Amino acid sequence: MKNLYKAADAPKKDDLALRVYTSRLLGQEEDLVLHGGGNTSVKTTVKDFFGNYVDVLCVKGSGWDLATIEKPGFPAVRMDTLLKLAELDTLSDADMVEQQRLGLLDPAAPNPSIEAIVHAVIPAKFVDHTHADAVLALTNNPDGNKHVAQCYGDSMIVVPYVMPGFVLAKAVQKAIEGKDLSKVDGLILMNHGIFTFDDDAKKSYDLMIKKVTEAEKYIAKHLPKASKKKAKLQKNLLGLAALRKAVSKSRGTACIAKLSTSKAAADFATVDNLSNLCKRGPVTPDHTIRTKRLPLYLAASGDADKAVEKYGKDYTKYFDKHAKGESILDLAPRWAGWADHGVVSFGATEKEANIIADIADHSVATIIQTEKAFGSWKALPAKDLFEIEYWELEQAKLKKGGSNKPQHQGKIALVTGAAAGIGFACAEQLALAGATVVGVDLNPEIVETMASIGALGLVANLTDDKAIKKIVETTVETYGGLDILVSNAGIFTAGAYLEDLEQQNWDKSFAVNLTSHQKLLRETIPFLKHGIDPAIVLVGSRNVNAPGAGAASYSCAKAGLNQLCRVAALELAPQGVRCNIIHPDAVFDTKLWTPENLKRSAERYGLTVEEYKTRNLLKTEIKSADVGRMVTAMASPLFGKTTGAQIPVDGGNDRII
Repeated sequence: MKNLYKAADAPKKDDLALRVYTSRLLGQEEDLVLHGGGNTSVKTTVKDFFGNYVDVLCVKGSGWDLATIEKPGFPAVRMDTLLKLAELDTLSDADMVEQQRLGLLDPAAPNPSIEAIVHAVIPAKFVDHTHADAVLALTNNPDGNKHVAQCYGDSMIVVPYVMPGFVLAKAVQKAIEGKDLSKVDGLILMNHGIFTFDDDAKKSYDLMIKKVTEAEKYIAKHLPKASKKKAKLQKNLLGLAALRKAVSKSRGTACIAKLSTSKAAADFATVDNLSNLCKRGPVTPDHTIRTKRLPLYLAASGDADKAVEKYGKDYTKYFDKHAKGESILDLAPRWAGWADHGVVSFGATEKEANIIADIADHSVATIIQTEKAFGSWKALPAKDLFEIEYWELEQAKLKKGGSNKPQHQGKIALVTGAAAGIGFACAEQLALAGATVVGVDLNPEIVETMASIGALGLVANLTDDKAIKKIVETTVETYGGLDILVSNAGIFTAGAYLEDLEQQNWDKSFAVNLTSHQKLLRETIPFLKHGIDPAIVLVGSRNVNAPGAGAASYSCAKAGLNQLCRVAALELAPQGVRCNIIHPDAVFDTKLWTPENLKRSAERYGLTVEEYKTRNLLKTEIKSADVGRMVTAMASPLFGKTTGAQIPVDGGNDRII
């Protein structure tokens, strides 16, 4: 493991700034900590409100991540409070949290780490704690104690696994009692992680890198010669969409599904004993709060619905066996080992799915490494893992923020013609409603435009069959399925009366305004059938019901799109896929309508620009965002019992009415 410490970058004469610096170095290494894991501290002296100097422990606060932590992420707790707590024989979790908060110098600071008392009883000024993959590989096997001893000798104090928090503090206190800590490099917490410490921040950091590197080298000596060849995986995107749907149904909310085919995931998914490995447990109990105790096992040709149902029954048995008054969580897995396909991670949001994917990827790499180096992977017993999974202090971290969720959270939406105008407005409104959005356009700016709203932008010509197939596959490969299709791409061809209409004008309009939508439906429908409350919204035009002279190529293509919507509604209703069409009119806040164009059109009717923009029965201006909001509503449960409908967004058009 590389040592990242640079003396030139390290703050001088500022304990807390130095603590932030080395903590961030640790946080950069995913092999050490992941997404809020690990904790660090510094013992220092500060002035209280009255100007008195107070000895405090500045320890990582709840909700902060070592990779990005700043000074406010280290709440200062009075040392005398923590040391008095450490003298107690017993201490409940609730009392521990309450007393630690009472010991804060700043009552508005975040909760100190649940390991604050552990940090306090270690006398060194700087204390570092990580869940290093290599150390967990050493400890999580049937001969863990032997390998730890052979790797470290007497340089590390070994602490048998106990519950984190106060119980661990007492165990650490007992383990170091009477020991000359200047003669050891740190602590190994079996099945949990590693502590290093020193009165010098750099030395404590250096020790962490040194001891993890020693573990890596020890493991490397026990590994067979590595194969450079990556295991070959199968590709089954419809199977992935079906798995995502089954998990979403079990969890009671739409989920993003991230498929990993990394080397570690491939090695894991292709092992002969995958089913058995999926029954053993996580690399560290800290992960159970996000990943649950076990992943789902899905056979190569397995039935996703049956596999998820079985997982739920097994989880219920696990809960019933160990519960002592707790309320059961949902029955859905958070990640899966899919034989011969890869590792799939599930999250109610893309952020959650990415966090679980990172944890799963590191987990499978550590598990496979341990299997190869030491013959067997062995996790903690189910009873110990249950205590962490249902630990009230850990559960509280995930419950922050309330239960309200955005309307389309967890849903995956594909929007075409999304670089500007109505298409962009639809993508933006869906994203604001919580959907994970993929925007497609011929304009290369789509990539940057979608990034601005947290969406994925793809460049494609939607008249190209291969390009359409690729964007659909990319969407499913990236997010696991498809729930909402907004087929908006279109062009407005030059006006011409029929006798003067160039055939190229007609052909181009039909290719873009009708046939491209038909091709997109052909490729997306198989995935929409596996969608969560799936919905198709086609973007038509007022011209369908009120065409104008000289607009044959545009009006007829849009009329065909209207008929396509009706046929799709008839065909897809048995699978629960809704298909509706929206007919906007007079939407002037798009790139097509420059101030000059608007002025000329208004003058042609003898109106001012403002009068022209509100030339409808309601005398209201129609904006792209209005269309976007309606499309978002049409894709929601609000329209859950509506299909085959034509919805105007035009302020009321007397020709149509």
